[in-house]
Amino acid sequence: MLSPTSLFASVRQATTTTVVGAAVLAAALALSGSTPELAPVAYANPVTPGPITGYGFDRCETPSQSAMTAWRKSSPFRAVGVYMSGVLRYCSDQPNLTPTWVHTQLAAGWRLLPIHLGRQANCTTVERYQAHRISALPANNYSYARSQGIDEARTAVAAAKKLALPRHSTIFYDLESFNIGNSACRSSALRFIGAWTSELKSLGYASGMYSSASTGIKMLDDARVSASNTVPLPTYIWIADWNDKRNTSSTYIRSDGWPGRRLHQYHGGHSASYGGVTMTVDSNYLDLHGFPKCTSSDMNRSSYRFTTPDINRTLVTPLQCLLKKNGYYTATVTGAWNNATTTAVQAFQVKVHHTQAASFSRSDWVALLSAGTQRTTLKPGVKGWDVIRAQRALNAATSAELSITGTYNAATQRAAAAYQKANHISPSAGIIAAITWRSLVAGHW
Repeated sequence: MLSPTSLFASVRQATTTTVVGAAVLAAALALSGSTPELAPVAYANPVTPGPITGYGFDRCETPSQSAMTAWRKSSPFRAVGVYMSGVLRYCSDQPNLTPTWVHTQLAAGWRLLPIHLGRQANCTTVERYQAHRISALPANNYSYARSQGIDEARTAVAAAKKLALPRHSTIFYDLESFNIGNSACRSSALRFIGAWTSELKSLGYASGMYSSASTGIKMLDDARVSASNTVPLPTYIWIADWNDKRNTSSTYIRSDGWPGRRLHQYHGGHSASYGGVTMTVDSNYLDLHGFPKCTSSDMNRSSYRFTTPDINRTLVTPLQCLLKKNGYYTATVTGAWNNATTTAVQAFQVKVHHTQAASFSRSDWVALLSAGTQRTTLKPGVKGWDVIRAQRALNAATSAELSITGTYNAATQRAAAAYQKANHISPSAGIIAAITWRSLVAGHW
């Protein structure tokens, strides 16, 4: 028989190459007296929740395996919220929530939504929250609140690691309803969540926040559109708005925030039965299709026109992508106009000697789309990146609506000739050389 030390060492070595049975791991821990933090978990679990559009549920107590199996077969739900950690979490014992349970659900196709319920807003009136409130002391930009947010993030990540939830998974902070009319309470809560978000990111996890649509979520959305806001905001929002609408909209927040990164708890606690198993749950609708990619299909458009946070919003993705490619936009490409977009837009406008604005004009588009140091003379038959730049810029400057092919074809030559004529460039035979390039780069149309 192995000694306790040898048995634990054998389990540790085995976990580097294979999934260890829960019973063996438990035995090793019992014999060694080690804490769960010392026990590596070898489950190669996928990032959760990942892209998903559809229904999910959450409940106080983590469901049993038999319940999860029955609902997987018979219910419309494919995601489940679990109270993973936090000093205030409901059903704090959670006997079903183990690394094995997590691995089994993920392997079966469930998407998990880990919830951390820690400190609550300073102005909360709920009795059980009073001993664990966010500090509203304003000193040093609410430094105590920010420190508390960092601590909560570290606690949540430690719990996630115990459960073998992999890096890049999203952890949701549950910030229950509070009075956002109380300035100190709101400001401290916002900075608390900002610190939670930043610390999660530094530890390799994504930040989410669950809250009432009319309080915590509205607070985030108001901060999102504030030009003076510098607080990092969660990547995902989970909106509690029991309006029974199976979508991710809410009248309390603007429609352009967090596209593809929203969850909506549309129905509060109620009984539901599937596969002979009844549970009390909250119902949710998820639209998590992630961030747009900076692919050619995202950036190639038949036209590029005046763009603002509310006008031609489908052009925000190519705008962010192209500004990022040219070194002006350093944030994540979201497809939604944010403060970083305004900063990048204005930096570009200064560079090309255009008027600074919180919008992107047609002239700005022509200049951005044609930007680049290489300016090959373009004529029929020429292929390459410079042709793509020219075709995009001509789509902004004219009504040609060219297909972005990368080949200088007859349609591109005709569009170039029309552009040259409109801008008094001679000769206007549709051959793009130095003078035409300079005109495009300046943003003339």
